[in-house]
Amino acid sequence: MWQTMAMDDYRATPKVLSMILAGGQGTRLLPFTLVRAKPAVPYGGQYRLIDFALSNLANAGFRKIVVLTQYKSHSLDVHLSTTWRMSTFLGNYVTSVPAQMRRGPQWFAGSADAIFQNLNLIDDEHPDYIFVFGADHIYRMDPAQMLEHHRDSGAGVTVAGIRVPRSEASAFGVIDRDPNSSMISAFLEKPDDPPGLADSPDEVLASMGNYIFSTEVLIDVLNADAEDKKSGRDIGGDLIPALVASGQAHVYDFTTNRVPGETPRDRHYWRDVGTIDSYYEANMDLVAPHPVFNLYNNEWPVYTQFRTLPPAKVVAHGEFGSGEIANSMISPGCIITGGEVRSSVLSPNCRIEPGAVVEGSILFDDVHVGAGAVVRNAIVDKHVVIPRGRQIGTDKERDADEFVISDGGVISIGKGHKVKYA
Repeated sequence: MWQTMAMDDYRATPKVLSMILAGGQGTRLLPFTLVRAKPAVPYGGQYRLIDFALSNLANAGFRKIVVLTQYKSHSLDVHLSTTWRMSTFLGNYVTSVPAQMRRGPQWFAGSADAIFQNLNLIDDEHPDYIFVFGADHIYRMDPAQMLEHHRDSGAGVTVAGIRVPRSEASAFGVIDRDPNSSMISAFLEKPDDPPGLADSPDEVLASMGNYIFSTEVLIDVLNADAEDKKSGRDIGGDLIPALVASGQAHVYDFTTNRVPGETPRDRHYWRDVGTIDSYYEANMDLVAPHPVFNLYNNEWPVYTQFRTLPPAKVVAHGEFGSGEIANSMISPGCIITGGEVRSSVLSPNCRIEPGAVVEGSILFDDVHVGAGAVVRNAIVDKHVVIPRGRQIGTDKERDADEFVISDGGVISIGKGHKVKYA
């Protein structure tokens, strides 16, 4: 009896293939995407952006994952190959798939074309359902609950939607939902005056860039899209509107998702870190005394690879004493000697010399801040040395002469940049 039930449960378990879209150029995150793909950009000291999508899938038990890459993918490929190694004995894997030009000598023309050019991956696995997730959002989510909603609704595609203020709708693809069901009645691209939700008129459902497709529906709509010469080859711009028109598109409200170990404060946190300012703000969310996003949830961990480094060390200096560290995240290998670090994120192996001040800043791996230097409101990429006594973030005109400054006033210093002396 037990064996029969176990076998029935096994047969009822749907087969899922997950596709992570990691081929975008990420031009709005320059200079940090100058040398790496956007999903490989560091976050929170020790993580890469792609770790969040992968961790959500792994925690939920969906462990057949392909990552579709294209631009400047070496750093991302190395991270995937050294970090995301699943048990092949159980048939699990995370593997990067570069643009292979199976349909001819051309790069991916869009997110839909990226999948169309890799239909062989679907043929190999014969999945019942296909997850298509973005690679560069910060969030926790249990995809199994979204899949359950997809199966119960009978949808051909389910789009994950997050509630955002109606006033911010022009920055998103907005989902107009049927008032009596989860069916999508219209998909509005960055509308100026969208209708509010029936239960919350001042909010709209914005697409999170995460989709679940029934396999046959995805293959059919991809083939039809490939024949349409006017298509932009984009999932949100072309595939979803086509499936909305045929009545096969539904929405999954992210606010109904529950993740083990979450707190009321970080529940339903989601950030699209597509710009320097949004990326900076997402990191600053981590260092508040009561963080908006909690990395310390051991029931739904975020996985990554850690460098083999000694613990962080704080050293007192004769002239400057022990310095000050407040509201900051300090990664392994960092040494802070009589310096001040406030409201900042320090990645592994950073050095803060005597009298230096780092405030409201994000330092990537192996950054060295010289004695008496000041770094404020800045993001500093790997291997940058801030010379002794140099001040950054205190003189806007001088900063503008040497660095990129965002609309929000965040200073960006690219990898290996030779910072001028004071």
